[in-house]
Amino acid sequence: MPADDRFVIPPPAIPSLPVHGEDRRFPVRRIYCVGRNYADHAREMGHDPDREPPFFFSKPADTLLTGDAVLPYPPRTDDLHFEAELVVALGAGGSDVAPDRAGDLIWGYAAGNDWTRRDLQAEAKRAGRPWDLAKGFDLSAACGPLHPVARTGRLDRGRIALTVDGDLRQESDLSQMIWPVAEVIAHLSGFVKLSAGDLIFTGTPAGVGAAMRGQTVTVMIEGLTPLVTRVV
Repeated sequence: MPADDRFVIPPPAIPSLPVHGEDRRFPVRRIYCVGRNYADHAREMGHDPDREPPFFFSKPADTLLTGDAVLPYPPRTDDLHFEAELVVALGAGGSDVAPDRAGDLIWGYAAGNDWTRRDLQAEAKRAGRPWDLAKGFDLSAACGPLHPVARTGRLDRGRIALTVDGDLRQESDLSQMIWPVAEVIAHLSGFVKLSAGDLIFTGTPAGVGAAMRGQTVTVMIEGLTPLVTRVV
């Protein structure tokens, strides 16, 4: 391919996700994540789920780990944690979106895993520092193929679960989110202008824990393709 004279170095590839049943892919602009959006997980992390509005952090778009690709155990950590999550892909955007219109922005859904260097996160919390290197490291945003909402309908309920080598570690229902998906989208749109191509990881249930080299971690959400990740 000939060089593009508009740039001093070759531009990076556009991060993207596979679409279930199609050859085309979904281009990804930004990745947002919701913290502590299940009451049981908020409690296990030592917080009161009844008193906190949703808060957000982000991962770079090029941290995507797609399909059933392996995850090399990341450097500078001895405590790599899994977090099963419903991922929402937006096909439209806006600012200050009303909750009753937020669902109209959804293009599709996928099973995701918000991989976390928990020891680095704990250190950052103690020091009052950002979580970027604990949450936004290479390949930390694992995501299965997207299922268009036109086929699935709105996913407001349904089983979400995670296994490690077949052993159940996380299990809940999407209906147990403190802030349902539409409210998450609406709230986030008050802080940033959302756009087509944005992904939102919508939070994880209780039961997060460490994964070791050689283990296979599977995220299952009712109606979606399971996400299988082997840690190497």
